[in-house]
Amino acid sequence: MVSVCARRGSTIKMTEPSQPDEVEDEKSASSASVGDPAELVRSSAVVGVATLLSRVLGLLRDVVLANLIGASSNADAFFVAFKIPNFLRRLFAEGAFAQAFVPVLAQTREQGGNTAVRELIDRVAGMLGGILTGLTVLTVMASPLVAVLFAPGFLRDPAKLALTGDLIKLTFPYLLLISLTGFAGAILNSYQRFAVPALTPILLNLSLIAAALWVAPGFDEPVVALALGVLIAGFAQLLFQLPALAAIDLVPRPRWEPGHAGVRRILILMVPALFGVSVSQINLLLDTVLASLLPAGSVSWLYYSDRLTELPLGIFAIAIATVILPALSGQRARADDPAFAGTLSWAVRSVGFIAIPATLALAILAEPLLVTLFQYGAFGADDRFMAAASLRAYTLGLGAFMLVKVLAPGFYAREDMKTPVRIGVIAMVTNMVLNMLFVFPLMWWFEMGHVGLALATSVAAWLNATLLYRGLHRAGILVLEASAKQWLIKIMASAAVMSVLLLQITPEMVIWTEWLWWERGITIAMLCLAGLAAFLASLWILGGRIDHLKR
Repeated sequence: MVSVCARRGSTIKMTEPSQPDEVEDEKSASSASVGDPAELVRSSAVVGVATLLSRVLGLLRDVVLANLIGASSNADAFFVAFKIPNFLRRLFAEGAFAQAFVPVLAQTREQGGNTAVRELIDRVAGMLGGILTGLTVLTVMASPLVAVLFAPGFLRDPAKLALTGDLIKLTFPYLLLISLTGFAGAILNSYQRFAVPALTPILLNLSLIAAALWVAPGFDEPVVALALGVLIAGFAQLLFQLPALAAIDLVPRPRWEPGHAGVRRILILMVPALFGVSVSQINLLLDTVLASLLPAGSVSWLYYSDRLTELPLGIFAIAIATVILPALSGQRARADDPAFAGTLSWAVRSVGFIAIPATLALAILAEPLLVTLFQYGAFGADDRFMAAASLRAYTLGLGAFMLVKVLAPGFYAREDMKTPVRIGVIAMVTNMVLNMLFVFPLMWWFEMGHVGLALATSVAAWLNATLLYRGLHRAGILVLEASAKQWLIKIMASAAVMSVLLLQITPEMVIWTEWLWWERGITIAMLCLAGLAAFLASLWILGGRIDHLKR
């Protein structure tokens, strides 16, 4: 503490039993440093590397699942049962709750110190835990009705519907556990402890892989073992967070006090945020509902294609959004408007650097990726073709999905909930209208089945992102500098060069199907490296430098 205060030009009275003010000053200084672009890059890299490890294991998990259950009717049942709590997790753990909680925590920390922070955390833990416990009990008791609600198309297959209801009983408690895990992660992120929350999802992947390889063979129905793996992962992820919270003396002691000012404020901010920040997830869930009405396998095809889209989204966009929310909240609490605008501009430039080349690469390599990762065992050539079609439709919206993740915090850090809600409702209604046009034979020339669901989601995501950007721009909160626009143009040109190269050197699909798994893996790795090298070399020739992201 002496070194900290000496560095800041302060003096310590050694006769005092404690120095709470200096502790708070140190935390404020730490919080301030997070808004620096170089620090944002470093923090994003920490989250990105941890998330990369998690996503790689997630791909391995999906490879194992595809081999075990493929795109069968029972696979559809499991993916629906897993997607319901996973969707709600993203609302509570990564979406509306985090967007409402982190700004309140930042202001409480800035104005009230550690005592006020602990009081807030205890009351929020009691409120969140109590509400989700009640929701979990009700859902488990009414699991058959929940299955009908989220997969009405399964009514045509009573056995499939009954299995879905049984699986929900095992998977839905995951919502309570992972939401509390997300709550703990939001606290750690606010104190710039990014690594532990970013590493936590690895435990879900490991649990499902273990369940598929070693537990499922002992079950008559393998997907039941997978549902148990989800439940076990929930406990493991929550326990994994506790030592990190103990290290900063912020382990929650739940208190049920809904009248607490901080709790009321979070609830007020959270209700509209449920729509604003989670529109893309709501759209994906609606896709699942509609996919249940389509031919068997549609839910699974969308799941596998969505998982590949989630790879760049999860590694980069969520990493950037995770890092900028505490920074934006702190800058807002200190009324530092230039730093606030600079952080948002940095986020948009970073998204462009990832999303533009990733979109083109995923579209070109859709089938090679799917045949390399999934076409073994129960996952056949028809499944690969159908999943590739929806993957290409999802990739059209990848940039929008990523922009929504980083633009929404610009509103929530300022406690503006109305604007994202209004935009979110517009996007969601648009998505539903497009679903009817693209999926069902209301207009026969637009009928596209499950691909139409993915395409409608992408179009709605772009509408969402465009309106969010326009709102921030009109308010003078986000103004892209000329250098940022030039940077994005150079990225688009470099990505075009990369695309031409990939189209020229990618082998025909008939060759891929003849190769063994390791031949496929080596080839796809070489293609990815060649594309990356072409992109970076072109960007360098055009004058673009990675260091520009630090400015």
